[in-house]
Amino acid sequence: MRDLWVSPQTLFFYPMHICYLDESGVPTRGQGTTDYFVLLGLAIPASTWRAKDEQVSQILSAHNLFGEIHTAWMARRYPEQERIPNFVTLNAQDRRDAVARERKADLAKASLRGSKAVATLSRNYKKTDAYVHLTHGERMALIRATADLIGEWADAVLFADAQRKSAHHANKSDGTIIEFAFEQVASRYHHFLQRCGIDAGIVVQDKNETSARRLTTLARRFHKEGTEWASFDRLVETPLFVDSHLTAMVQLSDLCAYAVRRFFENGETELLDRIYSRFDTFQGKLVGIRHYTGKQTCECRVCADHGRREATPIPGRPAGRRPPSVKR
Repeated sequence: MRDLWVSPQTLFFYPMHICYLDESGVPTRGQGTTDYFVLLGLAIPASTWRAKDEQVSQILSAHNLFGEIHTAWMARRYPEQERIPNFVTLNAQDRRDAVARERKADLAKASLRGSKAVATLSRNYKKTDAYVHLTHGERMALIRATADLIGEWADAVLFADAQRKSAHHANKSDGTIIEFAFEQVASRYHHFLQRCGIDAGIVVQDKNETSARRLTTLARRFHKEGTEWASFDRLVETPLFVDSHLTAMVQLSDLCAYAVRRFFENGETELLDRIYSRFDTFQGKLVGIRHYTGKQTCECRVCADHGRREATPIPGRPAGRRPPSVKR
């Protein structure tokens, strides 16, 4: 392996890949409305980052959007918009002003139910504030255009782990679920680097105070000991944690993770179809994504393309055969 100490000036010309991680759903069983937890990595050559970032900026600019692409919040319907007469005919600023008035009224009504109701509604409004000048149709058009862009990137590769939370034993902690997912995604990413002869790869993840220390410790252990599925000699450093508001590629991994989760939870294929070709394959077999259902067998599209004919192997425990992404 070559010396990895390179100057910042030569970084983007060095044979290095960057894998941007984000998650969709929550790992906590019985919390929220998600049956699945998905961790996904979007890997691109470092040398192409600048051009890809510019392409994303062009899509956002075309929709008069300069904030974060948070797919789950963008895809929601905003009832306050639908109460505004002729909303679609208003310009961007008038739409914002009209929504602000409706939301102010909604918060006043919520105050009659107590401070908790106000806090919940305020949090939701803050999450969607950047998008209120776009109709639901316009927001979905932006999401589809971005998904199409990812699907067109021939040098981009996706890796994901989708876990049905109920498939885990009740005594498994939320942290264990996250660790299983990270081990799977990182191992598949490493095998891709190894198979393609790429000297080095780094992992960049949305900053999450809850998981940052856990995943950093886990990555250090992987560097020292490897995992059940891979050694980690081609991964550089521990994951780098960044603010997703400022990093477009993490936002795109969020979009892809959302598409995967909605497929498994609701059978929605519209977004997944646009990015599906980017999941890593080897010798005609899908190896970039795992669908974990524990002892329950599955015949979904992903499992069929994966060549799965049995229940998902329990993470960290040897099974009758190893996943098709392991070292060959």
